[in-house]
Amino acid sequence: MNRKILIDTALSGLDRIGYELDRLGITSKVNRHNLAAFVMHEQKHLEGEWDSLQAKVGRRRSQIESLVHTIENQADILLSRLRKSA
Repeated sequence: MNRKILIDTALSGLDRIGYELDRLGITSKVNRHNLAAFVMHEQKHLEGEWDSLQAKVGRRRSQIESLVHTIENQADILLSRLRKSA
């Protein structure tokens, strides 16, 4: 089955459910426009979460690189002192 046909069928079903709920006086908030808005909102939310995670990983990576650099410098200093004393 074609993806477009599948999406159109799902949206038609959603519209029908929204119409029936509205007819029964339950809600008028179930329709393809609200669903699209919800999906876009969640997409932006997930993009924000991903960016936040990437920033945290980058910060930790930078901290680890700084620590490794400090350890290497301290090791070089210690080794040079040991060579001088030997």
